[in-house]
Amino acid sequence: MAGGEGGEKTEKPTAKKLREAAKKGDILQSRELGTALVVMAGIGCIAVIGPSLIDALSDMLVEGLRFRREDIVDFSPAKRGMELLTGIALPVAGVMLATFLAAIAAPALLGSLGFRPGAFAVKPEKLNPAAGLKRIFGMQGLIELVKSVAKVGLLGSIGVWIIWDRLTQIIGLGKAGIAPAMADVGNIFILTCLLMAGGLFLIAGIDVPAQMFQRAKRLGMTKQEVKDEHKESEGSPELKGHIRRRQFEVLSGSTRKAVQEASVIVTNPTHFAVALRYKPGVDAAPVVVARGNDAIAAAIRDLADASGVPVLQYPELARAIYFTSRAGQIVNEGLYMAVATVLAFVFRVQNRMASEMDRPFITVPQDLRFDADGKKL
Repeated sequence: MAGGEGGEKTEKPTAKKLREAAKKGDILQSRELGTALVVMAGIGCIAVIGPSLIDALSDMLVEGLRFRREDIVDFSPAKRGMELLTGIALPVAGVMLATFLAAIAAPALLGSLGFRPGAFAVKPEKLNPAAGLKRIFGMQGLIELVKSVAKVGLLGSIGVWIIWDRLTQIIGLGKAGIAPAMADVGNIFILTCLLMAGGLFLIAGIDVPAQMFQRAKRLGMTKQEVKDEHKESEGSPELKGHIRRRQFEVLSGSTRKAVQEASVIVTNPTHFAVALRYKPGVDAAPVVVARGNDAIAAAIRDLADASGVPVLQYPELARAIYFTSRAGQIVNEGLYMAVATVLAFVFRVQNRMASEMDRPFITVPQDLRFDADGKKL
């Protein structure tokens, strides 16, 4: 039972574990998929622009074998070379661009696109000969061997079938003219590459799920690891209790009593908190009984939650009261309407005449709006 809880990796990797693995370079990847996309994109581009590329190469060859007077009088190898290469630059650039985009598309399809500096870090475990032999002769090595044999067998079968099917056409190339022979060779080449790419896609269709399964197994977590990660992200109950006690200690005894007797707590919601009290017949106007920012604000919120005092988030109103009133003072006259609206809503909720869905929208006067540093907006 204990071994099942802590030793066996029976749980799927969490999002945090996957992110950390990706930062270290452990990402989902498939060389077969990348190769298939690059081959398919390159041969598809060649099939489209092939005639223009052949024409450009033919023109370059003719121009390269042609001699003029200026080639002898003022010969510039660099200039002549640039002139010859300019004609084929555009078709070649098209093929290179297509293969480059295909190379990027492969990791993008697997959700692994991005630059990760951690992948370039030195990993001492990779330099261990024993670990290397384990990878070669272990399960991973066996899987790679099977994949290689499958690729050789499938692609070799495709090659043999094409040669056997086109044998008569291949033999007849020697009797045809140069132009028809080159056209036939180009067609055979394109067909061969397309079929090879199709075979690679078939292998990739098996390899990608296998890589996903292997990565999930490699990054699998035990139940104890999941619990520990949850504690780190959410905070252990012991740590939360300690923080709560320290926050309560920040408040003086009179402040704690004032918060417990407050009618409502208005928050920023994280940096400011003000406790308001209004008792009809006792208070002539709403009174600020406590206020604080940062740690004190957090302590006021926690104490209010523990005491059952309503806590409402009105950022502009919380900052306005905090910067215009002190503890023990009534709220600024310009905020009477906004505070009265909030208190009326609290009283209605307490008397079950309204719910959280009925929370009112309030506005703070323009001259009483402050930012987090106390500067008027």
